[in-house]
Amino acid sequence: MLKGKKVVLGVTGSIAAYKAAEITRALVKERALVKVIMTASATRFITPLTFQTLSNNPVAVDMFEEPVAWEIEHISLAKWADVFLIAPATANVIGKMAAGIADDMLTTTVMATRAPVVVAPAMNVNMYTNPITQHNIDVLKQNGYHFVQPESGELACGDRGQGRLADIKDIVDCVRSLFIKKDLAGKRILVTAGPTREPIDPVRYISNYSSGKMGYALAKAARDRGAEVVLVSGPVSISPPSGVMLERINTAEEMMRSVLKHFDNVDAVIMAAAVADYRPMEYSEVKIKKSDEDMVVHLGKNPDILKELGFRKGKQVLIGFAAETNDVMLNAGKKLREKNLDMIVVNDVTQPGAGFEVDTNIVNVMTRDGDVKSFPLMDKGELSHMILDLAVDLMVR
Repeated sequence: MLKGKKVVLGVTGSIAAYKAAEITRALVKERALVKVIMTASATRFITPLTFQTLSNNPVAVDMFEEPVAWEIEHISLAKWADVFLIAPATANVIGKMAAGIADDMLTTTVMATRAPVVVAPAMNVNMYTNPITQHNIDVLKQNGYHFVQPESGELACGDRGQGRLADIKDIVDCVRSLFIKKDLAGKRILVTAGPTREPIDPVRYISNYSSGKMGYALAKAARDRGAEVVLVSGPVSISPPSGVMLERINTAEEMMRSVLKHFDNVDAVIMAAAVADYRPMEYSEVKIKKSDEDMVVHLGKNPDILKELGFRKGKQVLIGFAAETNDVMLNAGKKLREKNLDMIVVNDVTQPGAGFEVDTNIVNVMTRDGDVKSFPLMDKGELSHMILDLAVDLMVR
């Protein structure tokens, strides 16, 4: 997504400046072209040589140093950039940008660029929550600047609160999202993800191996394409994408209630969750103690969420998933017809790289008119956009 994209990275005088080295590495790993501008204060925390080595480009600090090429450097960098990222951004630099002050290489270049600007603040919690800082952030947002909110936690000064530089992955995701088409703007998408847990007693349950990675990747991709996303998630160990409405559930019945609550107000539902088909008929309020006897658990059917949605479906596009081990396409076609789906994504979980708890997948996608598209082994994030491309086609028919 970032291959060949030109990123100017501004680094300011925050203790988090060292993390900008990892941001540079992450951008270069995605084959972006990176040029770094540092404030004089930033060089007190990390050297320009570090960024020069990681980016394989000269680092700009002083507006008046002899230029590498005979052109006005801050203007040339401003024109060169496809995106301008400032990470970390101090309260000082945020205030300068909001007031239109351009008194060093970084603020002058930002003032001159027409590229989108992404700002990742990092500072003491009291500085971040100060009404003046928040006012300056609002001013920049009103002028089209994009912000990646800082995280909460223990800060370098010993205080606790919001002010830690956002996770590097979230910062790079924000940059990446600027280059993604917004063909789902104005749409509302509901995505389910992860497993359900059907309790036996307070310490035991029936579940499956689903990690939630595919559903979370779809929610993130839909968000990046401009959709308003509702993510209904079973218990997983991964962090949800920012900017989506998250509803956590445990059981299939809880998922059913959550999905039906939103169903009438969405344009599409992507049921990527691995919902347990059965649940224990009886629940013990206390832990069942081990004995010498065999234990028998009587199972009853869970509600069929996908079938209920297919019955209720009106204008919505309904997409199901099927994890199969045999007769893959035959079973997928049957599920598509019986549950009134518009599209089904099916994978053979016995294939290496296509099962649970991995970052990749190999799928076939079948639509209700019989078209089948096959996708080879690929990252679940990339595959999510392929699936959404097909979903968009269904939405505009």
